[in-house]
Amino acid sequence: MISTKDITGLILAGGRAQRMGGIDKGLIPFHGKPLIESAIAKLKPQVQTIVVNANRNITKYAGYGYPVIMDETPDFSGPLAGFSVGLKACKTSYLLTSPCDSPLLPNNLAELLLAELEQGDFQLVYASSRESDGKVWAQPVFCLMHANLQDSLANFLLKGDLKIDRWFKELRSGTVVFEDPQVFANVNTPEELKSLEEVSA
Repeated sequence: MISTKDITGLILAGGRAQRMGGIDKGLIPFHGKPLIESAIAKLKPQVQTIVVNANRNITKYAGYGYPVIMDETPDFSGPLAGFSVGLKACKTSYLLTSPCDSPLLPNNLAELLLAELEQGDFQLVYASSRESDGKVWAQPVFCLMHANLQDSLANFLLKGDLKIDRWFKELRSGTVVFEDPQVFANVNTPEELKSLEEVSA
């Protein structure tokens, strides 16, 4: 039986946040505290340790007491660049990833993804959400993977492909559907920030 002791949590805070005017999303105040604090609070009980992937404001992120790792590629090449350095830094058997700007992420994310990973003998399991219209959407930046996927990802990135779902297709991957789409809501615009604060007030 795998437990949370076998999981490292990776918080992805390395993006450019163009739709927010290029500000560092992890440091945007949400209920008066930087968004990254919500991500840490949600992930902490679900994992053994946390690593933060950031490319700016390193000192601020380091202030939370967790290792901060930067992308090895200087061109903001998306979540897979974060996954790549996260896998290299991961000292546990599994890596759980989550963006820094989804403050309502599920408290049972690790538990449910882990159960599916074991049951289906998958290399990677990602979250999906069922929207109010019944449609199911993949939420690929919320995923749990075996820490031994470093070479697979490195080879994929060498091809110049940055599409997260295409890498998943090369693996034995599965998904868990969460019935509440709100838990993966993320902050891309000031309006979304305001409405999320209202939902979680």
